Amino acid sequence: MPVNLGDQIARDGLVKKPPNQVCLDEPDMPQTPFLVVDEFPGLQRGIAGPAVGRDRFGEGLLMAQMPRELDAFAAKVAEMLRKLQPDFAIKLIGTSELLVDGRRLDLDNLYRMVSHDRVRGREIVEHYLEQLFSDDSLDQTDLGFELIKDRIMPRIQPESIFEHLSRELVAHVPFVNGTVIVFVMDMPNMTVSITTEQMIRWGVTAEELEAVARENLNSYTPELDMQFVESKEGGQAAIIGEQDGYDAARVLLGGLHNALSNRLGPDFLVAIPARDMFVALSAGPTPFLQRLHRRVVQDYTRLPYPITDEFFLVTRDGVAGTVLEDFGVERLSEIGPEAFGKDLDGGFDEGREAA
Repeated sequence: MPVNLGDQIARDGLVKKPPNQVCLDEPDMPQTPFLVVDEFPGLQRGIAGPAVGRDRFGEGLLMAQMPRELDAFAAKVAEMLRKLQPDFAIKLIGTSELLVDGRRLDLDNLYRMVSHDRVRGREIVEHYLEQLFSDDSLDQTDLGFELIKDRIMPRIQPESIFEHLSRELVAHVPFVNGTVIVFVMDMPNMTVSITTEQMIRWGVTAEELEAVARENLNSYTPELDMQFVESKEGGQAAIIGEQDGYDAARVLLGGLHNALSNRLGPDFLVAIPARDMFVALSAGPTPFLQRLHRRVVQDYTRLPYPITDEFFLVTRDGVAGTVLEDFGVERLSEIGPEAFGKDLDGGFDEGREAA
């Protein structure tokens, strides 16, 4: 199984410290409508393996693998959805988008999930479609603001999402490092992105959505289990791995600086290469940061839901973007497997020796 940044920090010559439970309960602080479903609990963990026989779509288990090409993958998903929902009007409108009864369904995240488990790819898609269209969660998204506001959560996304989605249709506020904060409704079986149309219907602004979402994030898991580690180079790190879809968004927590500054220094860095990754780092030494930057770039390239390979600077005054060179770190572009040793799945040999 591939090793991610958090796992690698704990293995690449870093000495684990006793786990700490950190309390972070101090709040600070005409196009068609589209539907972006970000997450279904159980898709990446807890799904039983395929049973012997034929699947629920009537095809043999030899068909369990989905097409590798994105456009062929989207066409296959459309075919499966037509069998599941024959009364729906379903149209393929791009290499990774379907138009389902007038709503746009973005398949990029589903494709990434399947690409990391191709053996069970068809099973993952089946589960996704059945949860999406058999659950009443979509009906709940039309509720009034007062009834839904406790479910509104923030997510950090790269600005590149607007290469595929209209910026005017997505409720969002700008952030730093080429990212934006978007908002989702955390429903029982999925999360659904909030549109500008919904925001206007509720009579709230994007800034008001942000305040509600940050408050909900602070109370979502008021006590976080953090793993603290330190390297022989002198660098220190804190890893959050709740795996609830909001790990990266926790860079927005109001009590983050107070919780970590005693361990990592008055100003520290945070890496969020993907949605389910959060690693806070001391602002030095440079060899430590350079090595971790290499791992950030790799995770940004290969993990589902990529965000950015930049570091965020957390200070008493808030969160800012960074210039890597200011910390003596040489910027690396996309890194191929050869840069990380002969066996990516087995660990980062170079980092282990250097630490």
